[in-house]
Amino acid sequence: MKIISKNLLRNIFWVGVFGIALGFLEAIVVIYLRDMYYPQGFGFPLSPVAPRMYLAELIRELSTIIMLLVLGYLVGKTTIQKLSYFFYSFAIWDIVYYIVLKMFLNWPSSLLTWDVLFLIPLPWLGPVIAPLIVSVSMICVSGLLLILEDQKNTITLKSTDWTLLIIGAGLIFTSFIWNYSTIIIRGGFFSSFWTLANNQEFLKIVYDYKPDFFNWPVFVIGEVLIFLATGLVFIRHHYVFLPQIKWLHEIIDDVRQHVSKLCSF
Repeated sequence: MKIISKNLLRNIFWVGVFGIALGFLEAIVVIYLRDMYYPQGFGFPLSPVAPRMYLAELIRELSTIIMLLVLGYLVGKTTIQKLSYFFYSFAIWDIVYYIVLKMFLNWPSSLLTWDVLFLIPLPWLGPVIAPLIVSVSMICVSGLLLILEDQKNTITLKSTDWTLLIIGAGLIFTSFIWNYSTIIIRGGFFSSFWTLANNQEFLKIVYDYKPDFFNWPVFVIGEVLIFLATGLVFIRHHYVFLPQIKWLHEIIDDVRQHVSKLCSF
């Protein structure tokens, strides 16, 4: 039995191709937008955007997420597979997006360059390296779950696993929306949250704002919780991989022999 079956390999390949194509499409749309609003190069503070354009961007982002969700739904057979293919395609899309922007615009100048990552339900901000770390994490986690599902037909995540994953994802999300959430809460704009796009006082603050703080502690804790959950799943199902890794058996046998000799003295 192979660790990765031909069927799984084929699905990973074609879902990856879809993610790559979508990454190119997303980046090219952003290239057009930056040519319109940032002819001198993207940066903070942000350029004013008409409410209808902001709404169009929200719809575009929502449409992209729906496309990736539908892809995961169609390719995956179980709930875990559907979610795993969604997160895998999302990660490929995001990584390719930044690669294409670098190819065409030579942006970002570094991995610590700030970017507007998402707009739903409010703008996400962070250095480029942060979403890339998340994307690599999603590939690792989704890849492990897909391999386990492929070998065992189906696996079950315990409530502890789901709790760690949800809290971890929530903390990462919090780190991304931290800046604008702080502006909304401290500025007393929360009561008018759904009409902020037309609130001139709020928009003035937004268009004068230059981020200089990213909540790395919250982000890192979120990542740790997600990998902790993944580690728990791997520990419970690690035997799936052992028959395929002969050298690991040899190392274990050698260690056991050495330990036995030491214990005999």
